[in-house]
Amino acid sequence: MLDAATYTPRLRAQFRDTIRAALKEEFGYKNDLMIPRLDKIVLNIGCGAEAVKDSKKAKSAQEDLTAIAGQKAVITKAKKSIAGFRVREEMPLGAKVTLRGDRMYEFLDRLITIALPRVRDFRGVSGTSFDGRGNYAMGMKEHIVFPEIDFDKVDEVWGLDIVIATTAKTDAEAKALLKQFNMPFNS
Repeated sequence: MLDAATYTPRLRAQFRDTIRAALKEEFGYKNDLMIPRLDKIVLNIGCGAEAVKDSKKAKSAQEDLTAIAGQKAVITKAKKSIAGFRVREEMPLGAKVTLRGDRMYEFLDRLITIALPRVRDFRGVSGTSFDGRGNYAMGMKEHIVFPEIDFDKVDEVWGLDIVIATTAKTDAEAKALLKQFNMPFNS
């Protein structure tokens, strides 16, 4: 049985024990606080047109995202009305959740070791999806690749946006950090 007070996620321990030293050596940081680290991971499901027709879709997306993240997701609402899309202000359109600390490391571990290998025709994630400030964004076409989702009970398959925010100043530093976590880049 795991003791919650002494439990450390596998990737957090790996970062503390080996990755920090490797990055310090690779980039020649003079101070340990200069070493890039993970800041947060943001998950988002947008229901789109389905949520406009049926308001329960956003609630279903929230429940699925809560199961994937291990923490309660919040429903995202429209900021303003757009008549062409039949969207009114404050209409629920999806769900999002921000992970930090141990939950963030646990999610990244599940993403890299379990979910990405389950993606059909997977050849690695894009190595160019950085924003110029050390943050990485990726999308998944199906949220059902996560083992927390019971495939038989899913009424709708949604795409999942994943943004990994780091404290790195450049894309090269952020890519080196994620490579140390065994992120399967294709380039």
